[in-house]
Amino acid sequence: MLELSHVSFAASEGDAQKEILNDVSLKVSERFVAITGPNGSGKSTLAKLIAGILKPTEGKIYFNGEDITGLSVTERARRGISYAFQQPVRFKGITVKDLVSLAAGKPITVGEACTYLSEVGLCARDYIDREVNASLSGGELKRIEIATVLARGTALSVFDEPEAGIDLWSFQSLISVFEKMHARVGGSILIISHQERILSIADKIVVIANGRVEREGTREEVLPNLLAGRVCSALQN
Repeated sequence: MLELSHVSFAASEGDAQKEILNDVSLKVSERFVAITGPNGSGKSTLAKLIAGILKPTEGKIYFNGEDITGLSVTERARRGISYAFQQPVRFKGITVKDLVSLAAGKPITVGEACTYLSEVGLCARDYIDREVNASLSGGELKRIEIATVLARGTALSVFDEPEAGIDLWSFQSLISVFEKMHARVGGSILIISHQERILSIADKIVVIANGRVEREGTREEVLPNLLAGRVCSALQN
């Protein structure tokens, strides 16, 4: 289980500090947890704090009872936390098969790599030997990154807007990948998303606004009011 206890984060802006997150406390143990909220509310910052890319200004982060606040990205990965960027990183000189093998933490066969790529809707033979560089589109990189998370099979997988850049791949296919991932390894999948179709599969929804947890609960408790608020906002605009 993941637990954030009174976590705050401030970023430097010249000589000043800009508060991004303020006193966030949250527990994640459910199968699918979705974090949503307005742009600039601190959702992606929260994901990076969980992954270890950023360190909190205040507060503690626990994973399976261990204080991981001071641990690096690599140390957290070894303990079972995966993170998929909103904008995936490109790796010149590394093939897709190499990247999937690195994610798996062991040499894998071409067949195994192809299985992971097929699960994210890519024709494996067209990608297996390609470099993870500028020749790949944003959508292709996003799917490859999701395939690497599948290969890692960690207890906690964090996805920052996984639907971004995959317009040609249906949401249902993306949801199917998440379901297969959970069936294979269990644990929790934490998804940063605005998309109703992703929110509608969440066991728990957390709404972040102005750097704070505004509301959290089951999708039955949170989603209807969230959608109603969006309709009202659209009508006012």
